Amino acid sequence: MTVLDEQRALVAEGCRVAAARGLVDGILGHLSLRVDDERLLIRCRSDTDAGVAYTRPGDIRLITFDGGAGAAGELDGYRVPNELPIHVETMLADSRHRAVAHLHPPAVVAADLAGLAIRPIYGAFDIPGAWLARGGVPVYERAVLIRTPALGKEMVAAMRGRPLVICRGHGITSAAATVQHAVLQAISVDALARMSLRVRAAGGTLREIDGADWDDLPDLGPAFTADAAWRHEVARLPHIYADHDGEKRP
Repeated sequence: MTVLDEQRALVAEGCRVAAARGLVDGILGHLSLRVDDERLLIRCRSDTDAGVAYTRPGDIRLITFDGGAGAAGELDGYRVPNELPIHVETMLADSRHRAVAHLHPPAVVAADLAGLAIRPIYGAFDIPGAWLARGGVPVYERAVLIRTPALGKEMVAAMRGRPLVICRGHGITSAAATVQHAVLQAISVDALARMSLRVRAAGGTLREIDGADWDDLPDLGPAFTADAAWRHEVARLPHIYADHDGEKRP
């Protein structure tokens, strides 16, 4: 297996993990990974597309930043996402952002529409999520299809250098150095949104954790957080996608 094959498999895996966590539904949403200065791998659609939850490595196609085929035959039977500018403009704005996940988590959309900012309302429950929220989760306030470079640049400007932005009435864009981190960030923000909605539904008030607690919420390192978390996400996929007859889906 070549490096490119491994990267295709990883992006496809990221799509399935995001779907298993309810961050996308049906055929909407896509992930990408920058390959070099001119090309990226991105989930594309075909006439046999069964949805993001069933993304195959073959659905991840190599394209150029302008949407053309990145190698011979790459787009035969496949269509590039309309919102390619989300990925390209995010990558061009910050070289550290090699992976981009554009997802549609209902809880995050609902919390934002309800006027609930994503803030660190808990700590050790999810330390990476708390630290992500501490820096603030910005909002791009236009509920539009981001299909032009100009709109992509608007969204990136709304990110204000943060790794994740909520697209109002639309979804989120999460950017990171790796596919795993981009998806795990999205999972953390979704968990914060769901908890915020539950607290409010129970009649509670959303309060940030005490400032004195941050010193005792250390970075436990990728071996405990990102690496272990991703192994878990991948391990649960066969159980999530098992048919009623016991057949396991990808």
